[in-house]
Amino acid sequence: MVSPDPAAIRFDLSIISAEIPEGSRVLDLGCGNGDLLAWLTANKGVRGTGIEHDKAKAAYCIARGLTVLQGDLNEEVRDYPDCCFDYVILSQTLQQVFEPAALLYSLARIGRKVIVSFPNFSHYANRLQLFFKGIAPKSDNLPYSWYDTPNIRVITIRDFKKFSRDVGYNITKEILINTNPANSDGHVVHNFTNLRATYGIYIIEKVRR
Repeated sequence: MVSPDPAAIRFDLSIISAEIPEGSRVLDLGCGNGDLLAWLTANKGVRGTGIEHDKAKAAYCIARGLTVLQGDLNEEVRDYPDCCFDYVILSQTLQQVFEPAALLYSLARIGRKVIVSFPNFSHYANRLQLFFKGIAPKSDNLPYSWYDTPNIRVITIRDFKKFSRDVGYNITKEILINTNPANSDGHVVHNFTNLRATYGIYIIEKVRR
């Protein structure tokens, strides 16, 4: 098993990993190169599985010794039984999902808790670009132009909180951060969060009756 240096893991992933208890059953959707899964497996002994759409990234994960399926995450999650994971992670992927409410319903069915993170489109740098330049914003956290971005929607912190209420999820924890996605530096934001946070990280759960 190849595990990234704990000091080098991305800041947002280190925040997420801190919320996962040792020995948990974890599903990581859109797991990329598997850095979070590898870290959790090596350092917290989780029983981890990943789903990744990109064939090259999925193959890389498998070569690292990780259990990763290559496929469409919307379809793959349908095959899992209820509550088979303690945590399901959707990290920086929600903005690329066609039907987020349907996907989150599936995730809350198969996981006891769901961790969702996304870039905050209402960060002040994005607002300033739109206001002064009149162009679709680009930044370290949203590095694509409007014509080549994999993102099909934009999300703000306020949007997600309203969305969670509307579709019936409890937000059990909110962590708002400012970080550059290319490195391990960052800090938690406590004030004026919708303006200053570059990412939102939420732990949500569906009320089970």
